[in-house]
Amino acid sequence: MATKPPKADPVQDAPQVAEPKQVAAGLPAVGHSLRIAHQQMGVRRTALTLLRVNQKDGFDCPGCAWPEPEHRHTAEFCENGAKAVAEEATLRRVTPEFFAAHPVADLAGRSGYWLGQQGRLTHPMYLPEGGERYEPVTWERAFDIIAEETAALASPDEAVFYTSGRTSNEAAFLYQLFARELGTNNLPDCSNMCHESSGSALSETIGIGKGSVLLEDLYQADLIIVAGQNPGTNHPRMLSALEKAKAGGAKIISVNPLPEAGLERFKNPQTPKGLAKGAALTDLFLQIRIGGDQALFRLLNKLVLDTDGALDEAFIAEHTHGFEEFADAARTADWDETLTATGLTRAEIEETLRMVLASERTIVCWAMGLTQHKHSVPTIREVVNFLLLRGNIGRPGAGVCPVRGHSNVQGDRTMGIFERPAPAFLDALEKEFGFAPPREHGFDVVRAIRALRDGEAKLFFAMGGNFVSASPDTEVTEAAMRRARLTVHVSTKLNRSHVVTGARALILPTLGRTERDLQVGPNGKSTEQFVTVEDSMGMVHASRGRLAPASAHLLSEPAIVCRLARRVLGGDSKVPWEEFEKDYATIRDRIARVIPGFDDFNARVARPEGFTLPHAPRDERRFPTTTGKANFTAAPVEYPRLPEGRLLLQTLRSHDQYNTTIYGLDDRYRGIKNGRRVVLVNAEDARAFGLSEGSYVDLVSEWRDGVERRAPGFRVVLYPTSRGCAAAYYPETNVLVPLDATADTSNTPASKSVVVRLEQSATD
Repeated sequence: MATKPPKADPVQDAPQVAEPKQVAAGLPAVGHSLRIAHQQMGVRRTALTLLRVNQKDGFDCPGCAWPEPEHRHTAEFCENGAKAVAEEATLRRVTPEFFAAHPVADLAGRSGYWLGQQGRLTHPMYLPEGGERYEPVTWERAFDIIAEETAALASPDEAVFYTSGRTSNEAAFLYQLFARELGTNNLPDCSNMCHESSGSALSETIGIGKGSVLLEDLYQADLIIVAGQNPGTNHPRMLSALEKAKAGGAKIISVNPLPEAGLERFKNPQTPKGLAKGAALTDLFLQIRIGGDQALFRLLNKLVLDTDGALDEAFIAEHTHGFEEFADAARTADWDETLTATGLTRAEIEETLRMVLASERTIVCWAMGLTQHKHSVPTIREVVNFLLLRGNIGRPGAGVCPVRGHSNVQGDRTMGIFERPAPAFLDALEKEFGFAPPREHGFDVVRAIRALRDGEAKLFFAMGGNFVSASPDTEVTEAAMRRARLTVHVSTKLNRSHVVTGARALILPTLGRTERDLQVGPNGKSTEQFVTVEDSMGMVHASRGRLAPASAHLLSEPAIVCRLARRVLGGDSKVPWEEFEKDYATIRDRIARVIPGFDDFNARVARPEGFTLPHAPRDERRFPTTTGKANFTAAPVEYPRLPEGRLLLQTLRSHDQYNTTIYGLDDRYRGIKNGRRVVLVNAEDARAFGLSEGSYVDLVSEWRDGVERRAPGFRVVLYPTSRGCAAAYYPETNVLVPLDATADTSNTPASKSVVVRLEQSATD
């Protein structure tokens, strides 16, 4: 049984390189999952825990937001889900004695991987001003410290309340309610860094910032285009859905600068046939240059317009607005420019068109490969144009499918975690709770970092996540955090953000998804509580942990928010915080009265399968936009232009990673072992730059501000990327992403299109 964490950082950044894999999952995935689970949890705990993941009476996997099928396998989890659960349900513990033995300066020199491997936090910890070590603190004193710093603020807008996507619906609703009763809309969240471009584009074009498809739609589709996404690593259970879609006759086009094993062949570990043979998924692979997606869809739209009988003219006439302006812009699309922007051949695009025209029901799925560029919002608008032309929104087997990451990132936004809330939402809060919420827009992630940097914000509170490692421009972000008067992190495990602190710092340990949540009710008896989450397709269901908490000193996220609010807001609060802490059903009753689609919340979520939130474009072909129709849009085609001798870098995950959580030092599908500081470079580009396999370079980003941002000591790995494009893992390369290099409209960091030069490293 694994009870002790590693004593010291293992050897890192000495990668061994083999050929990339061309098949995902299968027995290697099963073996790796069980090995990690056994190391963290032991045999008995592994069985008890993994068999409850994503089950109707179990807990929602913290690994991703992919929805559960109606008929669930006994092992309804993927390799990375098993890793996420194992790290939360680990037997390793980070106690006050650990902090006594490790000054903050020592912890700051450790890798993020090592920090995460130490295990679960057990006690509230406090770093006093001028202190060298975190020390244990009572919950009461911790809330007093926050109240002291809050009272010292010149305005509530000097506080920032960040949210990770793993926060439950109940906790998120309470958290935004507390912030707004305090008097601020400073509620940045991880959506600002990842999928804000999707929400911005979809809200404008179809009237709701969410995808329009359900899992069943994938099974009914004729064509599924997967663009800027790597399901094999980031959403592995999606591969099962694609396998089923293929069995039903669907064709799949993958659009990506890198070949990804999961989209080549999938060996489904849940079936004997899948393990033995597997299924080839991709029918056509378009190895696009980074940032060329808008140009591709624009040309496809021109070609569809020019094809007799290709348009759904009845749908366009009845349900859309702006067609003529869009069509005029689309018809100017140029073949030569598109081939330059995309790096594709004419034959590949013509084959894509043939498959598009043969499909009556088309779905486009995407992730951060589309959302993290300067021109991300117009790119996603162009995807919507593409679907509208043939009536592919609001019919079974068709629609937009942005695939979210965190397991409740979409639910948090639904609950009001948003710095720019809709007036109707604020009106509903005011009516329900009797206070006037602030109307001024707050800070998103980028603006929050600027505010901390410039002394305009002084208190930073994070509900989950690893803000420092997840944010762009690492040196700027860390300097900004250190200017805060107080930084507070509600966490299950240790991470980099805990060692980049304000003058004072608190770590507040919380229950994980896997753990039983007991609250003392009005009758004085302990009552088991559950929380709810919303998946990437708008399904809401319950999540119930069963394990004993990692420590008797943990509080649930709802309890933390309720006690914080009672201490900070005092007797003047109009919200029944004590009632909410004792019984989460009372929270859901209020959600039902504030947020559309949650009528009879408690009754509906009691059903084993949960319920589906309404989606007007999908359900009624009704588009709640400013025009009352789905909006075609016209924007100039943009794509990154590269100076001579430079590469376009995208940041990405390894296979042993979920966001900033590093499970291990291998990237099995890409053939990389025992290291993370690697840069994947096309062999022809490497030769042109005089680089060879195994040489070491510094990555130096170039941007219009003239500031040199450097990530040193990366091993060159020759890899079949698109010409002119490179890739490397985050968070190690977040240092290269300028704070002000963001997507137009959404302000999302442009982490997928960073212009870099490669310089010979002193490490070589």
